[in-house]
Amino acid sequence: MNAWLVVLAVPAVVALVAIAGLRRSRWAALLADHPNERSLHALPTPRLGGIALMLGALPVAAVLAPALAAAWGLAACLALVSLADDFHSLPIAVRLPAHFTAAALALAVLAPASLSLPLFLAGVMVIAWMTNLYNFMDGADGLAGGMALIGFGAYAIAAHAAGDLTLALGSAALASAALGFLVLNFPPARIFMGDAGSIPLGFLAAALGLHGIVAGAWPGWFPLLVFSPFVADASVTIARRLARGERVWIAHRQHAYQRLVLSGWSARRLALAAYAVMLAAAISALAARAAGEAIQYAILALWCGLYVAASFAIQRRVVVESVSS
Repeated sequence: MNAWLVVLAVPAVVALVAIAGLRRSRWAALLADHPNERSLHALPTPRLGGIALMLGALPVAAVLAPALAAAWGLAACLALVSLADDFHSLPIAVRLPAHFTAAALALAVLAPASLSLPLFLAGVMVIAWMTNLYNFMDGADGLAGGMALIGFGAYAIAAHAAGDLTLALGSAALASAALGFLVLNFPPARIFMGDAGSIPLGFLAAALGLHGIVAGAWPGWFPLLVFSPFVADASVTIARRLARGERVWIAHRQHAYQRLVLSGWSARRLALAAYAVMLAAAISALAARAAGEAIQYAILALWCGLYVAASFAIQRRVVVESVSS
């Protein structure tokens, strides 16, 4: 059977079937996300989608892209640690060391041996940050799943164009599983991803992005631009909270996407608007790969300007809404 047929169909079907089974299991009640003062949803919703997504993607990726076995294995380990966190709310002193250990191991395997210690440590920080920011952005129906579908889909297209079949197939498996998950996560969501999905997805976004850079499949800015809708929102929000002296690991509702929902946007409107931004970022990143250096810098500068403008516009909207209410 054609590898592309397998990788595009099997992860989505497995993820969807696994979700259907998990929603009927006793785990659905044990891992239900009950609304609280920081939630955007109104009804208890099972946080089982990430388990199904990983079950759909990782086995197929491991078979069709064995050269990246270290990435798939580390992602599976993070999924298990995060599943324990979904069940028992592990302390940050347990979660963060796991994230940094996985980042260091991934970098040790994927990075060239000549990498200096300062660059190695910087790489570990980048992977660990991406691992966590993806989790921070998993707070609205359809958002994290859509970013996985579009982001890893862009990875697959770029890697295939560069002749890296292993990276292309592994990325496509993740995008396919995300599509199966989105069937029941698109607003109104009947399933949530949970940390067991968002943490390994963030890790893989960084680890596969790094692999693509080292392998010459894309330039260093490519993964950053592809996942920039998540990177920009999470980074700006955390920077603001740090400036105010807040504990950034505590759940909150200060991300741009949360502010839009609180200001009156529906979850469906937010998801569709986010998909438009994600697609635009991915398409511009794919197009810029073949362009000259000047055009690449111009596109990156344009996106930086757009994100700054969007941040100010959302902040202004929130202030106006709060004053009028």
